[in-house]
Amino acid sequence: MGHVPVIDVAPWFDGTDRPGVARQVDEALQSVGFFLVTGHGVPTAARDAVRAAARTFFALPTADKQPYAVSVAGRGWLPPGVEANGYAEGTETPPDLKESYSVGADSRTAPLDGYWFQDNVYPDVVPELEVAIEDYLARMKTLADELMTICGVALGLEQDFFTRHTAHATHTMNINWYPPIAVTGAPEPGQFRIGPHTDFGTVTILDREPGKGGLQVWTEEDGWEDAPFVEGAFTINTGDLLARWSGDRWKSNRHRVLPPQAEAPDEDLVSLVYFYEADRDTVVEALQPPLGKANDYPPVVSADFLRERLDAITIG
Repeated sequence: MGHVPVIDVAPWFDGTDRPGVARQVDEALQSVGFFLVTGHGVPTAARDAVRAAARTFFALPTADKQPYAVSVAGRGWLPPGVEANGYAEGTETPPDLKESYSVGADSRTAPLDGYWFQDNVYPDVVPELEVAIEDYLARMKTLADELMTICGVALGLEQDFFTRHTAHATHTMNINWYPPIAVTGAPEPGQFRIGPHTDFGTVTILDREPGKGGLQVWTEEDGWEDAPFVEGAFTINTGDLLARWSGDRWKSNRHRVLPPQAEAPDEDLVSLVYFYEADRDTVVEALQPPLGKANDYPPVVSADFLRERLDAITIG
């Protein structure tokens, strides 16, 4: 498995070894910022339903998808060419070789919530997509809060240290389609399915398919390393907001998705990427030693922190 461990979280859910699970999570987030989870209780059928409906949508002619077209941070179809994740770390790259369908939290409590709690848009031509997504989002919200509870316990703090700030959390999910070379054409120099970047929020929950042009994680020891794949497991990683909150105890690590590979010209992959965050108005104050590392981070408002990063990866 290289540097990315696999953690069975069943002992957390059944109560037989909560401290042990929390310790493993803490160790993984300190060392590489990534881990895989098994024993999470999310049925395979829920993921399969989203992926199957999404494939139906992505296979439609462009003209049929165009009415749902949006840009980064919008709700709907993100066409090819609107996003370049490498810009988030200051690297100018060609656009990412993907299409996405984006959904997220949509329950507003105030007028200012409009950016973060947009109405989800679902294609009339694939009605099964809405049903599958709504079920999946509910499951991801539950799992994300459990992961954040584990993080609180891992620090020896109150178990609701983080989740007291997630009652009305912003969150989004991108269903990413990585087309084959026959659709994308040969990659340009420095072009990826998703360019090198870190995620922006608290935790990311990724359901992925294995492939030659798949996920890689940066390691200080060996550079880029293929992320492990375990059937039925989710890939979890820390985002910039949680890393800052932890006072850099935990890493928000670089990762990328390789371009389509010549040795697998017909490969197309669909990933379900759930980005969890915090309540829009949460003021994040970085932990200091002994839990965090010595730092001089000023407090930041979650929404402001995230908006700056989203703007950076938007093309046009």
